[in-house]
Parts: sequence; C-alpha cells; structure tokens
Amino acid sequence: MKDTKHLIPPRRLEVCAGSVESIWAAAEGGAYRVELCSALSEDGLTPSVGMIKFARQIPDMKVNVLIRPRSGDFVYTEREVQCMEDDIRLCCQLGVDGIVIGALTPDGDIDLNVCRRLINVAKESVHPIDDETRPPLSITFHRAFDVCRNPKEALEQIIALGCDRLLTSGQASSAAEGIILLKQLVEQAADRIIIMPGGGVNADNARLILDQTGALEIHGSARSSRLFGRLETDADIVAKIVDSIK
Repeated sequence: MKDTKHLIPPRRLEVCAGSVESIWAAAEGGAYRVELCSALSEDGLTPSVGMIKFARQIPDMKVNVLIRPRSGDFVYTEREVQCMEDDIRLCCQLGVDGIVIGALTPDGDIDLNVCRRLINVAKESVHPIDDETRPPLSITFHRAFDVCRNPKEALEQIIALGCDRLLTSGQASSAAEGIILLKQLVEQAADRIIIMPGGGVNADNARLILDQTGALEIHGSARSSRLFGRLETDADIVAKIVDSIK
C-alpha cells in the first residue's frame, strides 16, 4: 500500500475559454479544467450550447460553465434570475462538471436568496450520467466577490451557501496585486472552500501567486494573438503556466 500521508496536493490550472479554439488550446496545453464563457471583453457571459457540447467531447477535461446573462453589475432582476435558472438546468442536461455563479445586493453584499435559488436548481436538476459514482455538480462563486463590500464576511456566507470554490483577484486589479488579501482568504477558508486566484495570471507570476497565498488552484485565460490575429488561449502559454506551478 502506498504511503499517501506526505503527498503534496497537486496544483491545478483552470483556463477561462471564450471560444472553441480556446477550449482546444487549453486541452492541448494541459489545463485541468476550463471555465466556459463568451464575450470575454465584457468579463464573460454564458456560452452557447454548441460551445458546451464541444468542450464535453474532449476526454479528461473538466468543464465548468459561467452563468451570467448580461454584462455590467451583479444585481439581478427576477426575470434574469429565472433565465439563469434555466441556463443551469440546460447545463446539467449537457453533462457539465460545474457552474460558476455570483450575485450581489444593491448594497454590495452577497445576495443569499438569489445564490440559494441557483444552487438549489443545480442540486435538483437531472444530469445525463446521474449515478452514485458521479461527484456532485461543482459550484464556483465568481469575481462578483471582488466588488463586494466586506470580503471576509462574504467568504463565510459563500462557504455557508455550500460553494466549492471562490474565484477572486483579492479585490485588486490582478491576483498578483491582491496577494495579501488572497493569503488571508486562504487562511480564513481553512480548507472549507478552494480559493482560486485569478486575474492577470501568466507563466511569470503563477507560481509566485500560489507560493505566497497557499492556494492550490489558479485561473487564467493564457491568451495571445499569435495564432489567429485575435486574442485566443495559446496552448504554449497554457503549457508554460502548467509547468511553472508544478
């Protein structure tokens, strides 16, 4: 029997992919998981059904889907919440591994009512491979956290909601600049939730961010304009980040 007591948990890269080409590049570069979205210029919106189906065809690739119906703030109307609920049901039917959500009140606090509704829909929805061996749908709270007014209180609320992961830059313009708060969040979380730094992550700073915060997952788009003349995830950049955090 192998001695697993002293094994170091793996560090993992999630790639934010906004097109089918970016999904493919993330897989080629060795990313552990993709967060699917569209309209990265608007900080990400819910992707198309076709994009989700494409990602699901890639062997061994974990697929999380952003649930965000529009750009702008994270304060949602009842109609928008119903739209997000329907998107979550569809994602479950398509067999995704997780969803990425977030909602705030007009005062800048976590909107517990809306988040509970979205999480409950995810838990109640039928998955095409629903069986005892399939892990529960993973729930990530997105960077709406970075504009909430009380991050430490918000973290406790997000944990209490049952989220598995928090994507955050540490309320800074980039994860590298948010290292101090990110480290505090990792310590406060105490393994109750995964803190995943994101924002401005690249091959030069990914290891530093993980080393200084104690986080084990990191999030980046790994994009360049080298391949298509437009910004897309670059497999070489993905591979460099993956190699840097080993």
